[in-house]
Formats: sequence, C-alpha cells, structure tokens
Amino acid sequence: MVFTDPEPWQPHVWRSELKDAVTSVAELGRVLRLPLEDCDEGAIAGFPLRVPRPFVARMRRNDPDDPLLRQVLPAAAEKEPVSVLPDGTRLSVDPLRENDYARAPALIQKYRGRALLIATPACAVHCRYCFRKHFPYEDHSPGRREAALAVLREDDEIAEVILSGGDPLVMTDASLGRLIRCLDSILHIERLRIHTRLPIVLPSRITRDLLDILASTRLRVVVVVHANHPQELDSDTARAFACLRGAPGITLLNQTVLLRGVNDAAPALCALSERLFAQGVLPYYLHMPDAVIGTHGFHVTEVRARQIHDAMAERLPGYLLPKLAREEPGRAAKTVLA
Repeated sequence: MVFTDPEPWQPHVWRSELKDAVTSVAELGRVLRLPLEDCDEGAIAGFPLRVPRPFVARMRRNDPDDPLLRQVLPAAAEKEPVSVLPDGTRLSVDPLRENDYARAPALIQKYRGRALLIATPACAVHCRYCFRKHFPYEDHSPGRREAALAVLREDDEIAEVILSGGDPLVMTDASLGRLIRCLDSILHIERLRIHTRLPIVLPSRITRDLLDILASTRLRVVVVVHANHPQELDSDTARAFACLRGAPGITLLNQTVLLRGVNDAAPALCALSERLFAQGVLPYYLHMPDAVIGTHGFHVTEVRARQIHDAMAERLPGYLLPKLAREEPGRAAKTVLA
C-alpha cells in the first residue's frame, strides 16, 4: 500500500498499545484459539512473554506453527541443557562477548569508528531468540550514561553511534530527544543508527514528535528495522515506513535473523525482501542466529544457510539480496558468508 501523504499516529495510541501487550500464555492462546500445548511457562522465568496486540493480530488463528507465534512463544526447549550443537557450535549466555567490549556502562565498541549505546533495557516484544536475553542490563543502566557520553566526546574516531537496547523507540519522545541532542552536540559524530523492532510490532510508535526529533538533528539517521517474515508486514507497517521516509535524511534498512521453523526457506525470505522493498525498506543483512543458551531450537547450520541464500540469489536482483552474515567476537567486522 502506498501513502502519498502519510499521517503519523497520535502519541496516546502507542502508549496504550504498549501497556495492553499480551503477557500471559493463557491470553495469547485465547486470542489465537489455540491450546498452546508446546508452551512451557517455566521458560518464562527471567524473560517473560511480551507481545503487542498489533503483532498478535497478524498471527494466523488455529495455527500452532504460525511463524510469528514461534518467535514469541516460550517453549520447553529453552530449558534443555544444550551447550553444544551437532555442528559443533557452542552456546553461551554472551556469545558475542559484549561485556569484553564495554568501554563504559551502556557503551559497547566492537568495531572501529562506531560504538553501540544501550539506550534502554526495555523492549516492546520479547523474541525468544534474543541474543541479549541474558544481558546484565543492571550494569549498563541508562542512569550511568554520562560515563558513556564522556567516552564518546573524547574519542574523535567514533563517527557513528548505534542506539540499541532493549529497543530505543520504547523511550518516550522527550527522553529520546534529549539523548539525540547530546549526541548531536558531539561534532565528530556524523551518523546515528537506530536499531528497532517497533515499526514492525508497534507501528503506532511513529508519531509526529518522533519524526520531528529525527528530522531536527544534523546527524545522518539510519533506522534499521527487524522483520523476519513477510507476514509481519501490513498496511500499518507500510504507513509507519512512509512516515519515516517522509522525514528528511532518514535511510531505512532491514535486518533479518535466519530462524529454523520461522523463515528457513528461500520463498519466504524472497517474499520478505520483495515486500520490504515495496514498503520502501532495503534488505540489509540476513543474520545467522547468535549462539545463545536456550535458543538451539532456532539454529540453522551454515551449510543450510548457504543453500537458502544461493536459492535467493537465483530469484532476487542484487539490491534485494541481503548479505548472509554472522557476528563473531574479535573480528574487525561482521563475517560475510555469502
């Protein structure tokens, strides 16, 4: 769907929808008309079920294998004591060794010239494959951000700051605006990258105030959204992307995680790329899932991933083919596999 003059949402809408997120398996089952027998309430401990209703509305009713449901439903497999996968991949609570690259609380720098700032520990949706599900957010709280900003001010090699979390767009417009103004005042920073799932799971987050904040900074803004399946995209995501594109200077990219049982087939991923582009978003990365304890049910082998990517390359033009990559600690950049 094309919006020639997209209208952003009113602020009260996303706040209300965020508060009304589904947080119980029983409620999710009632809405989807499913018994959810494969769910394990015990897997919720420490990482509770949370999914906004606009995202639930895109799930198929009476389908326990729905690809959106599989991303958010706690499963018994999460508690299985699996530490090594059949292909030799070792699982851990911090497979990317992010704590080793922390230069200050809430500031992680793995690659030269850019640094990641933990803007908030909060998310609108709890994806079961999350690579930060065991992250020690208490050691990286926003209340300790001044030390991170001091490092950013002192290191003039850092030209790009990546806002991550949690999800930066869970922050209020006022809080996010203050943070962006702080970054804007550091003259050697040129680009601001925002990694967010909210335009997908809660499109109403795209408000006029948010757009004004993103349009008012001198920084070049890149918004990297996170869609894994074409079913996640509908008229509301198209409206959200159109609003973002309407703000001056914003680049829209998408990162997808390759997940067994969700999108590990070329037709689904090709359809995702096509639909993203139709909604004004360029496919960017197709990520191998990070080797996090409890996420082995989503693992796809590298051999299978390459086969899927090769099949995508036969069907898609080059500009719609995301890079197949994995993140490996100690490398100077992501490892591109294809």
